[in-house]
Amino acid sequence: MKLDNNNHSVFLLHYHLVLVVKYRRQVFDSEISDFAKEMFAEIGSKYNISLVEWNHDKDHIHILFKAHPNSELSKFINAYKSASSRLIKRDFPHIRKKLWKEMFWSRSFCLLTTGGAPIDTIKKYIENQGQK
Repeated sequence: MKLDNNNHSVFLLHYHLVLVVKYRRQVFDSEISDFAKEMFAEIGSKYNISLVEWNHDKDHIHILFKAHPNSELSKFINAYKSASSRLIKRDFPHIRKKLWKEMFWSRSFCLLTTGGAPIDTIKKYIENQGQK
């Protein structure tokens, strides 16, 4: 197991994040998912967050990521949801027809630490999302 480190600590912090489209509207396809994934990696780098695994279903996404102990997770998640909502609606205007009002993401999110299960198990779970 390879541990991360910075000047004053050694750590290995993995998180499983689930974001749901408002009212479970089924808007995700591979193109929109790839766009959202690129944004996650770009914005995450500013918060010492790195993407490990990503997958989507039609109405939600699953993300496995690593973070530093000083990463402000709630600020990052809010920044990501805000920017991705705005840019997805701008670059994929057909989505607006499926949304109610201007909201893209649900206000809530699910963020889990992954200490209870091996990372490979979580990666496999995320890889299999959206498959019947």
